[in-house]
Amino acid sequence: MCPVLFSFNIGDIPINIYGYGTMIAIGVIGAFWLSSHLAKKNGYDPDLFFYGGIIGLIFGLIGAKVLYWIVEFDRVIEDPSMLLSLDGGFVVYGGVIAGILTPIFYVKKIRKEPFLDKADIAFPCIALAQGFGRIGCFLAGCCYGAEAPEGAWYAVTFPEGSSAPAGIPLYPTQLVSAIGMLLLAGILLFIYKKSKFRGETVCAYMAFYSVGRYLIEMIRNDDRGVVGPFSTSQLISIVIFLLAIVLFIIFYKKNLAPSSQMTPEEKWPKKFADKKAAEAASKEEVAPESETAATAESNEATAEEKETESKETAEVLESNEATAENQESEKAAEEEAKEESEESEEIVAELKE
Repeated sequence: MCPVLFSFNIGDIPINIYGYGTMIAIGVIGAFWLSSHLAKKNGYDPDLFFYGGIIGLIFGLIGAKVLYWIVEFDRVIEDPSMLLSLDGGFVVYGGVIAGILTPIFYVKKIRKEPFLDKADIAFPCIALAQGFGRIGCFLAGCCYGAEAPEGAWYAVTFPEGSSAPAGIPLYPTQLVSAIGMLLLAGILLFIYKKSKFRGETVCAYMAFYSVGRYLIEMIRNDDRGVVGPFSTSQLISIVIFLLAIVLFIIFYKKNLAPSSQMTPEEKWPKKFADKKAAEAASKEEVAPESETAATAESNEATAEEKETESKETAEVLESNEATAENQESEKAAEEEAKEESEESEEIVAELKE
């Protein structure tokens, strides 16, 4: 539809910006951004997804090219120069398969980490990249559909210079695939959020994508290889769909065992780590306050005890002073009585005389 988005010159060198490559780049950037966002949100290392994505991208391109050579084996035999050509000629399934197997090796063998929980994050990102890639197919005119019924409102007609036949109304298979993959990316994100066990999102991708790809192949008309009554991609779709069912059963049964059940802490480690950190910080803040309050209460109690002791001491002193006064009063009374007695005796003696 629009193989070249725009052109410009740098000096005498013409530069063409192709629609297919631009959409692929947007899809890849979007996939990397989404994987990094999901990794951080769920407590995983974003670098693992970045390097795993780079490896998957490189080997995905190689796998797509190799499967194209296999599908077009007769043409390759006739024209071996096709092996050196980098223009066009890719089969998406080859890229998907190679782009998944190589990151598995990287995560499990090199990083020594489990893969399945990371794959649940990666597959919505893969679907997002595929959606933009299909828009690129529409701009380039590749992966085109069969001839549409005359007057069909949904038919598209490609101009000269596209990979699709020019001037013929065709089924818009690229746009249908693009919309389907972008919707699938959203569905997978929802499934991941609600998933109960590892691998559930992986199985959902395999099942939905294989069914969609099988159906879209029925209205495609580009040269993509045939195996009996099926196209190459349809045959692969059947195998992947059956594999998705088998894996779903295996993962589900494995989840029923208490030893392998995925706990909320395992599924969302980042959330629980943040919660625990917040609780620890809260306890650290509360502890000094509690210690300060306890110290204040202790000081108040000590002050009260000292005040009580002071009062008791004062009371004792007052009591001692009162006792001393009483003793002095008694002594004075005794002395007065003694003096009166002596005076009385003197008087009596004088009278006798």
